[in-house]
Amino acid sequence: MEEKSTTKKLPKVYWISIFYEFIERGAYYGAMSILSVYLVASVANGGLGCSKMEAGILKATIQPIIYALPIICGAIADRFGYRKTLNVAFLLLGIGYISASQAKTYPLFFTSLIILSLGAGAFKPVINGTIARVTDSETSSIGFGIYYWSINLGAFLFPLIVVPLMRNSFGLNYVFLVSGIAILLMLIPNKFLYKEPPKPETSKDISQVFVDAVSVLKDYKFLILLFLYSGFWVIYFQMFDTILWYITEYVKLKPIENTINSLIPVFNGGFKFNPEYVTVINAGIIILLQLVVSNITKKTKALPTMITGISFGVIAMCLIGFSAYSAQIHATNDLSITTATLLSDEKYATNSSVIFHAWALVLGIILFTMGEMTAHPKFISYIGLIAPEEKVATYMGYSFLYGVIGSSIGCLIGPIAYNNFITKLDNPAGMWFLFAGIGLFTVISLTIYGKLVLKNKEKKEEK
Repeated sequence: MEEKSTTKKLPKVYWISIFYEFIERGAYYGAMSILSVYLVASVANGGLGCSKMEAGILKATIQPIIYALPIICGAIADRFGYRKTLNVAFLLLGIGYISASQAKTYPLFFTSLIILSLGAGAFKPVINGTIARVTDSETSSIGFGIYYWSINLGAFLFPLIVVPLMRNSFGLNYVFLVSGIAILLMLIPNKFLYKEPPKPETSKDISQVFVDAVSVLKDYKFLILLFLYSGFWVIYFQMFDTILWYITEYVKLKPIENTINSLIPVFNGGFKFNPEYVTVINAGIIILLQLVVSNITKKTKALPTMITGISFGVIAMCLIGFSAYSAQIHATNDLSITTATLLSDEKYATNSSVIFHAWALVLGIILFTMGEMTAHPKFISYIGLIAPEEKVATYMGYSFLYGVIGSSIGCLIGPIAYNNFITKLDNPAGMWFLFAGIGLFTVISLTIYGKLVLKNKEKKEEK
């Protein structure tokens, strides 16, 4: 009853903002769930026919923009108004998505995604800012809790419903078209329903943003933390690139499909594990378990909990790697075939190594998501512990740099690893162990960081 009465205190503009967030994140994750596959699929199969390296370069360009732009756009929105900024964001996003759906060449598609990323970068700080302005100490917790839930609900439903519908009925490019139309329709409620939230007494102008940047970037301890933590996000971005290529081109998850078709009659034997279901699993696990994980970790120390979460990611990569290694040994020693043949030919679907690898792949995705839920909220908490007391808000604002670094490296190392380990060497275990090694380096280096670099500041944390 208390929670219900608290939600009633949230104003209408809050719920409009939540609706915007649901639609925008749904459109974004719907597109991202198949983007890397669409880029490298042949033109005959409805794709753009790009190389994996071209796909990596594109992703390594747009993702840093999406992570970095909000800090500047937040200051712009404070100056020109949230509604006007939202109008610009919706137009850029809509144009970006729709032009991407019609682009037939890599340069045109690249340009469309740049426009899209500018819109995404402009959108995010306005929604965060609106919620911050219209909530108070009593409603802030539930307000931001619903906000995060809406993100994952969009990331769950769009890839689950919209992407398969477009794939089966029209083609993958229509995923971008539907996303663009959904975003442009947001201009209607923005015109008639969205009300400018009250402005705070003070707000930053753009010049102050750059002054703050210089101040933060001079703190080498903070930069080291961001660089080390970004190692986890190098692996995270494989969930939207490498693993999608892997399950599309290299392995057939027939054991998973057979199990689901036998357990859920409504599919009538027609369920296929398409790449978008990786995003569905990720978002679904967060929706189901984030509150549970948060309750378990709410009193644990920040850095050890971060390291524990990242360790889950390492275990996930090792599990996939060991199962792939088992398949490699079985293929070469017992069957005298390539690993690719064993894992992709449906006549081997009942092979024990194939079954083990298929379920290890899905369990690995779930474990990695558990790691993400455990590590990332505590990373935000840890920033508050290590930042100078008078600059906590500023440091929080620049903590996004983990995503800039992680996406820049991760989106490039993914196609390089895939081309070398999978395409050239037929050695999937090597690729997954490489990612596990990056995660293990992150775990070890953060442990050393906590003991040596910030030994004194760690004592600020509540016991």
